[in-house]
Amino acid sequence: MAVLVTLLAVVLGLVVVLVAGLLRSHAEILRALHDLGVDLDPAAAPTSAPIRSIPLTAGPPRTATDVSGTTPTGDALHLTVTPAAHPTLLAFLTSGCTSCLEFWHAFAAGGPDLPGDTRLVVVTKGPEAESVAALRSLAPAGLPVVMSTAAWEAYDAPVAPFFVLVDGRTGTVVGEGAASTWPQVVSLMTQAMADAGIAEPAAGGLEGPRRRRAPGRPRADADREAQVDRDLMAAGILPGDPRLYVLPDAPDADPGPTAGPTP
Repeated sequence: MAVLVTLLAVVLGLVVVLVAGLLRSHAEILRALHDLGVDLDPAAAPTSAPIRSIPLTAGPPRTATDVSGTTPTGDALHLTVTPAAHPTLLAFLTSGCTSCLEFWHAFAAGGPDLPGDTRLVVVTKGPEAESVAALRSLAPAGLPVVMSTAAWEAYDAPVAPFFVLVDGRTGTVVGEGAASTWPQVVSLMTQAMADAGIAEPAAGGLEGPRRRRAPGRPRADADREAQVDRDLMAAGILPGDPRLYVLPDAPDADPGPTAGPTP
């Protein structure tokens, strides 16, 4: 009996030592992750990473490429992204991503509301990394869905869902990033288009988007300049008027018309 009690005590002691070692190892791992800036608290985790607008004036522009692959039904598909008279929004989704389901459902519920005449294209990975049967059930009718791992690599899509906005006329990426809801994508995409100077098409939507101001130029500056032009024209000062090229404090500056005495 004494031997049995001794054995149980030894086993219990070994279990205590093992559990203590595991707890210490777990604490060290958590401490190391915390030092690296990783927070495992679900309440503290961000819900999404916003689309980041890429000003066209900030360094060399990132060149966009066409998208080639197959459809979920097995047909070959090539989509020209640039040159094009309209922007293209590439939505990188997967068939097994839980966060992607909201976008699949939003696309199937009558089509998304896009600024201007922006075209939406869904890009998934190739058949070797996707469930083709699941994509067939998820893909909305009338929406281009391209299965292309090469496109994921070309646009360096790190996660899903991920979105890339391409200006078809310049052939450059003007915005990219991740988002958790479709309204957030539309809002941030609209801001990226404004930052890139892409205006919505004129009435009728046949001319496509056009540049209405310099890339990265604040909207307030463009509006202020337009108001100054209107004021000058109302005062009879048209483009090329010599008074536009003389400093007001110059000795030979023309003071302009002055109001005479009232008769």
